[in-house]
Amino acid sequence: MYNNIFDTHSHYDDEQFDEDRIELLSSMREKGVSNIVTCGCDIESSRANMALSEQFDFIRFAAGFHPENLEGNEISDLGDIEELASHDKCVAIGEIGLDYHWMSSTKEKQKDFFERQIELAKKLDIPVIVHDREAHGDTLEILKRTQPKGVLHCFSGSVEMAREIIKLGMYIGLNGVVTFKNARKSLEVVKDIPLNRLVLETDCPYLAPVPHRGKRNDSSYIPHIAERIGEVLKMSAQEILDITNNNAKELFELC
Repeated sequence: MYNNIFDTHSHYDDEQFDEDRIELLSSMREKGVSNIVTCGCDIESSRANMALSEQFDFIRFAAGFHPENLEGNEISDLGDIEELASHDKCVAIGEIGLDYHWMSSTKEKQKDFFERQIELAKKLDIPVIVHDREAHGDTLEILKRTQPKGVLHCFSGSVEMAREIIKLGMYIGLNGVVTFKNARKSLEVVKDIPLNRLVLETDCPYLAPVPHRGKRNDSSYIPHIAERIGEVLKMSAQEILDITNNNAKELFELC
């Protein structure tokens, strides 16, 4: 059995876990999962994840406004995020960023919330967890200008973009997508970036890796991601898990 499994990005507040959330999370230790970060998308979900972190010693949480969850919220609401971030188990501001696929808010509003939340993270000296969907250029421009510490989760950019992110001192988060048949771009990134800048994640309940693709995802499936990355790098899955576990501890300052 694998150990040192660190899931750096999950959403255990999601309704897909409503029927068995506590039972599932209670089983994680025996499945080799050592740490989980569960991410907020707005005030309500951030509070729900805070409550989970209080219930399980191996769970930490992130608080923030996801770019798809901005309607009906104002910059003044970041005061609530700052209050949540003062909790001793809050390890990041997130999930924050830009999403030009769904465009549930204007680009201007997304950029404003993104930058303000980066400012908050820098004020509190904690990392950011960044969402970037079909917004690579603007995401990179803002990160270069603001220089936060953190991770670009569910990385979908090019090798060249990954290099730029790493130059900023940030981490690259990869998930079940690397096991998909069309994962060429993700695997090129795996081959190119230094291993000390890679962390693993699920984004559960979404993006379950092969052989569970299409089903509800959870943190115990991360070894499938490590196995695929290990195949590419000619390393064992446990080596990948050990290295990315250490990287995640450094990212979230848990060392």
